[in-house]
Amino acid sequence: MKHIAKKKFGQNFLIDQAIIQSLINAIHPQADDLMVEIGPGLGAMTQPLIKHLDHLHVVEIDRDIIQWMQSFYPPQKITIHNSDVLKFDFSHIGERIRVVGNLPYNISSPILFKLLENTAQIIDMHFMLQKEVVERMVAAPSTSEYGRLSVMLQYRLHMEYMVTVPPEAFDPAPKVESAFVRCVPHARLPYPAADEALFAKVVTAAFGQRRKTLRNTLKGLLDDAGFSAINIDSQSRAENLGVAEFVAISNYLSAHT
Repeated sequence: MKHIAKKKFGQNFLIDQAIIQSLINAIHPQADDLMVEIGPGLGAMTQPLIKHLDHLHVVEIDRDIIQWMQSFYPPQKITIHNSDVLKFDFSHIGERIRVVGNLPYNISSPILFKLLENTAQIIDMHFMLQKEVVERMVAAPSTSEYGRLSVMLQYRLHMEYMVTVPPEAFDPAPKVESAFVRCVPHARLPYPAADEALFAKVVTAAFGQRRKTLRNTLKGLLDDAGFSAINIDSQSRAENLGVAEFVAISNYLSAHT
């Protein structure tokens, strides 16, 4: 299919066959997997996935691509969902789903947060993303890459940086390097928050001005007595705290407000 990538959809099509095969090997699809591909594009990963799967669900917003897919793939092998992924209800697919995709880089973070809503139904996720985003996802505390995205994703997911992918592996070539990441929801949350909305509020406030100390960024939420009670230095910055410490703050606030 001759298709011109549409900038509004953030389309960059994967074309390097060796890399595609290495990604399929990493995903390791099994025939009876309930798998959903986000943004199948021109089928770089769709075609090899279908060879392994009994059936594949895809979520695609581009009607031109959908029309082509409907003519190319047999309906018994693929279900095409014409939808904006940010509005798509993954719970309708079923239980124990696997999610894969070369995500549009311009909306990758909102997609990741959207999928956090469905981790109870998800076995694992494998995504191609901008390398910088993957580095932030897997970052450890006290590093420059570590931030709100790191904490919120690591709260629910174990993540593994798989491989770096150069721009020339795509058409058109993006201006940045890409990376492939594996995300597996925790079977049990290592550090469960009593109030997850409050946990998210604390994390957002703490990283709102990351050069300031927690005493300043959490002013109005946590006082000096609170910092002492949970044994966290109020002169630390958000980037110095791990998921456990953020949960400790939010759980203290849940119990004392």
